[in-house]
Amino acid sequence: MPRIESANSTTLRLKRAELSMRRSLGPVLDAEHVTFEHWQVLAALLEHPGIRMTDLAEAAVLPAATLTRHVDRLVERALVIRRVDPADRRRAVVALSARGEHLATRLHELESRVAVSADVLSVR
Repeated sequence: MPRIESANSTTLRLKRAELSMRRSLGPVLDAEHVTFEHWQVLAALLEHPGIRMTDLAEAAVLPAATLTRHVDRLVERALVIRRVDPADRRRAVVALSARGEHLATRLHELESRVAVSADVLSVR
């Protein structure tokens, strides 16, 4: 059966790129017992250390309603550190732990290699 691709739909190209990333990162994520959504949080924290939870939801492209559950799991795994925001004690800020930074850097490097080799982000 031939592979059918759409050259015109940006939405479909983006979904194909996401699927390619999920497949490529899957073995490492599985070995580390983290989900793709956890990777989204780790990737956002790699770019924005010490970010507030409300901003993290936007940066990680995850619904705020589910972000706390994902962060809780990453805190349990010692990949993320959550602290009270010194500027506003009513809020929390989140950052990668040393272990989380190591994993996030490793995943980011793999993600970059996949994106370049598959040209998954090319826009036509």
